Amino acid sequence: MHTSIFVQLALCLLTSLAGLAQPAPPKPVGPLPSANQLRWQKMEYYAFIHFSINTYTDMAWGLGNEDPKLFNPTKLDCRQWARICKEAGMTGIIFTAKHHSGFCLWPSKYTDYSVKNAPWRNGKGDVVRELADACKEYGLKFGVYLSPWDRNHADYGKPEYITYFRNQLTELLTNYGDIFEVWYDGANGGSGYYGGANETRKIDAKTYYDWPNTYKLVRKLQPNIVIWNDGGDRADLRWVGTEAGYVGETNWSLLNATGDVPEEMLRHGVENGNAWVPGEVNTSIRPEWFYHEREDRKVKTLPQLMDTYYNSIGRNGTLLLNFPIMPNGLIHELDEKAAQSFANARKEAFAVNLAKNAKVTASEVRGKSATYDAGKAIDADLESFWGTDDNVRNASLTLNFNKPTTFNRFLVQEPIRLGQRVKAFKVEALVDGNWKEIDKQTTIGYKRILRFPTVEATQLRLTILDAKGSPLISNLAVYNAPLILSPPVITRNQTGDIQIKPGDTESELYYTLDGSTPTAKTTKYTTPMKTSGGKVELKAIAYNPFTKQSSVVSEEKFDVARSNWKILSTDAKSAYQALDGNPGTSWQQPKNLAMPTDLVIDLGKEENLVGFRYLPAQNWWEEASIITHYQFEVSTDNVTWKRVSEGEFSNIKNSPVWQTKSFGPIKARYIKLRALKNTQEGSASGYAEVDVITQ
Repeated sequence: MHTSIFVQLALCLLTSLAGLAQPAPPKPVGPLPSANQLRWQKMEYYAFIHFSINTYTDMAWGLGNEDPKLFNPTKLDCRQWARICKEAGMTGIIFTAKHHSGFCLWPSKYTDYSVKNAPWRNGKGDVVRELADACKEYGLKFGVYLSPWDRNHADYGKPEYITYFRNQLTELLTNYGDIFEVWYDGANGGSGYYGGANETRKIDAKTYYDWPNTYKLVRKLQPNIVIWNDGGDRADLRWVGTEAGYVGETNWSLLNATGDVPEEMLRHGVENGNAWVPGEVNTSIRPEWFYHEREDRKVKTLPQLMDTYYNSIGRNGTLLLNFPIMPNGLIHELDEKAAQSFANARKEAFAVNLAKNAKVTASEVRGKSATYDAGKAIDADLESFWGTDDNVRNASLTLNFNKPTTFNRFLVQEPIRLGQRVKAFKVEALVDGNWKEIDKQTTIGYKRILRFPTVEATQLRLTILDAKGSPLISNLAVYNAPLILSPPVITRNQTGDIQIKPGDTESELYYTLDGSTPTAKTTKYTTPMKTSGGKVELKAIAYNPFTKQSSVVSEEKFDVARSNWKILSTDAKSAYQALDGNPGTSWQQPKNLAMPTDLVIDLGKEENLVGFRYLPAQNWWEEASIITHYQFEVSTDNVTWKRVSEGEFSNIKNSPVWQTKSFGPIKARYIKLRALKNTQEGSASGYAEVDVITQ
């Protein structure tokens, strides 16, 4: 009898121990991030800073022949840069130590084309040193941009230049402390000074720089670094195919280790890629990368910056946001104000996590173990995670708020150290006792944030619809972000009529024409406004009468109206899309025309011109028509022409914004924009808008 009881007790003990046995941890799926890539991904948001010799020539790119004496900032303060970045919530700074001009912002011993021959600090200055020290003071990581293309150096395009390039790289990676990222631009080869040769040089970007050996040097000098490269051999990070501030909604952190990568792959990654190459979203707080005074009224608005955030960090990317430095050596106060407003709005949006106090349940739990239960998805520990058994590909997590709760943001994260897994998911809300689908998406990755109209519900459900392995979720969060009014869009058509469009249907619109700031007490906009055809400065706001909120001010300055303009170089009526005031429409020259191609316009009457503007086609499928090199001529009689401007629209492929060129003053009735070259070196030339600047 005693023996029987003992056996029963033993069996119970063994059964209990078996129940406590932990399931094996999930196996990794696919390529995995390195330790360096994981550290980088967690940085999320950091700064680009553009400053060089072309800051003083008002050019997008330096030519390589600019006099070093131009570089003389009177108030340069790298501590101001670092303070602004820190207060903006950024985690690091990447600095243009050398841009395409070849001018070095440190006293490189391998060239005289540097700050050591500038009047700034009597030739004893070192901007890289000052910024590295400022980053250390403010607890920011420091990275460097070193342009492979050098329009100044005599040996560019020859094997000797690679030695020079690596010598400068060594200086930057050994003399300025820890470097978290090195950035190699994709612009390579073209016209330049090249030691006085003043010619065009072309290279094979995939082979010329011998990237494998350059990467070895980088990793030897800075073992904890990540490498960004836009061409050639695969680096640690990838460009996302645009500088407009977004990555694809589907975004795999994978590419193939070899082979070409078209823009579609850059934007979305490759689901079954064999290399971990996550996307870094780079964009500027203004239209262009370097400072131009004319863009002081074009700083990104808060809604634009929040869109950028959700479309980069919120889509499994990181955000590299640029500040251009003014000629005096400071970040403009408008840029600082925008960055701080952006920081405040993010704090407000994510201040209260409604999932924190919700009850969470799961349809499946790996091995029924507490190690992988639903609670691990809301425990604020990214190292723990909810998981399912290996054979599961479809499973759900449900949050019960226990009362009607309003929300409009959903955040979800995967533990990417074990691979990126989720291929499809949906989010539903329990509204009045019925499940309502809020959104249905594809990838998650390190972080995915969904925006949607405000919902009031008692429960929220995340369902993984498909995955490359058993689903793993390390974090779930739900928020009710405050409404941010989008500023109105102001346009003027060819006849001179001005239209103001709201960002949402609930807003009223108010405007001014005298330069003053509009309020809800100024003139209300109701219908398109007729103008006399002369110059107009209009400011407008959106105003929500229910919340009493106002948007930031939209501002547009229009030159003379184009109502009497006639295009003389073609009879195609569609050509007038280049004058219609709508950036979304465009016209291309006939395909049978070879470069150079002319767009000739009769202004209707003689004007005193001081410049012109060109906006390329804005649709990605029209990229081949973007003009990169041009000539601009004027005439009073359409017979005798005078060339008043020629050159290149620098970086226009990656940043297809308005291009402004100044000259003159000169009287003219006829203008001729001649396209010499496009982004593909083909025959296509296209125009979204063409305009003049009058005195």
